[in-house]
Amino acid sequence: MPSVCFYFQIHQPLRLRHYTFFDIHSDHEYEHREQNRETLQRVTERCYLPVNRIILNLIKKYRGDFRVAFSITGSILDQFEKYRRDAIESFQRLADTGCVEFINETYYHSLAFLFSPREFKEQVISHRNKVKTLFGQNPKTFRHTELIYNNDLARMVEKMGYAAVLAEGTERVLGWRSPNYVYRPAGCHKLKLLLRNYRLSDDISFRFSDQKWSEYPLTADKYARWVHDAGKTGDVINLFMDYETFGEHLKGDAGVFDFLRSLPGEIMKHPDFRFQTPAEVAGEYEPVARLDVPHFVSWADVERDLSAWLGNALQKDALHTLYGMESKVRRRKKEELLRTWRMLQTSDHFYYMCTKWFADGDVHDYFNPYSSPYDAYINYMNVLDDFSSFLGGKGT
Repeated sequence: MPSVCFYFQIHQPLRLRHYTFFDIHSDHEYEHREQNRETLQRVTERCYLPVNRIILNLIKKYRGDFRVAFSITGSILDQFEKYRRDAIESFQRLADTGCVEFINETYYHSLAFLFSPREFKEQVISHRNKVKTLFGQNPKTFRHTELIYNNDLARMVEKMGYAAVLAEGTERVLGWRSPNYVYRPAGCHKLKLLLRNYRLSDDISFRFSDQKWSEYPLTADKYARWVHDAGKTGDVINLFMDYETFGEHLKGDAGVFDFLRSLPGEIMKHPDFRFQTPAEVAGEYEPVARLDVPHFVSWADVERDLSAWLGNALQKDALHTLYGMESKVRRRKKEELLRTWRMLQTSDHFYYMCTKWFADGDVHDYFNPYSSPYDAYINYMNVLDDFSSFLGGKGT
């Protein structure tokens, strides 16, 4: 019986305010509080609350047969607690149904795994504790920032006790194989690997409103047929996407809400299909093969690698400078300094510095507060320069 696994990523960073050379050593307020609050308010009204209501109604309508999973970063959970407690309560109502899984990731949606195993583990544990406190679940599935994944990550995740890890189902990982099966990561003995069907996922995320697309308009019955076809040669269809797809990237009046309301019923018209969460999939299906992924992959851009965050000298300089501060930050033993340093780790800061424009330009522009990657870099490094003054200078 093929399963459909819906997973949604929910994240908003703490964006930095315009921070000039003349602010260094004189103004230590880094966060653009007004912009962050306005963005959160807008997306909460357009996406989080209305789509949560749709999901809750679908769970009730299908008596628990519709099931989904969320990964909500610590960055946005903190903002919800500060500005929109009703959003937290909305997700808690979904948790209470027993039909929603909450997935673990780094608290600050960071790239810490690439630079500091200690920091990575601490952020994962902090996020795990936050999920347990707010939603009453002890996560069994791990999802790294932007689906960044390789063999080393899988081995660490297995040692931390997870049952499943999510990754991108790119051909660089699969070769001739299908993403519609459960796999075993190379070097692991118990961990199961679930791979995103990026074609079917992106049909919703990126092509739904494209009037030049040969399949436009995308209807629920048409999409369900594609899912049914994919299930003929697979065990699980993993549909992973940003939650902001619904209502923010794709406006509600574009028909995406109606599409979402209709889709579960269309998929379950086929008696062999059902919905499961990632942990349920991992608990039921055995791996069909081992997958060796020595090099990092992600779900970002057409390359699906690390180049969205580490593709140019600006990004590399910013990241190495930031993580070079770790030992000094820890020696100060001040919680506020540690929190600020971690806020500065959020991967979005480096994504804004990306100089790849061609096929991925629109993606990099969305939610981007800067006019150019160079402005993003200069602003960020000014902040780091000021922050380093609390540590006694840059470096280790």
